[in-house]
Amino acid sequence: MPEQVNIHEAKTHFSQLVDRAAAGEEIVIAKAGQPRARLVPLERPSGRRRGYGSMRGKIWHAEDWDSPETNDAIAEQFFGLPDTSTPDALDDDE
Repeated sequence: MPEQVNIHEAKTHFSQLVDRAAAGEEIVIAKAGQPRARLVPLERPSGRRRGYGSMRGKIWHAEDWDSPETNDAIAEQFFGLPDTSTPDALDDDE
């Protein structure tokens, strides 16, 4: 059963309670005898290092990922088909 402390005691001895929780102990903080919060150890991430190259071999992209056709298809999905009936849609070079 985890130890139960009242809020005043938790405020007074917070640093020590955090150290105890970090060491693996579970502490319940109560107000007027009613449990309100639980202080538990933080789950550590796995020992695998994350950073540059950590996703190597897990992500790929198509050869044509940056082709004009692909870019146009993506733009069409975001903005719809271009409206060539308005003068604003025409290039200045035309």
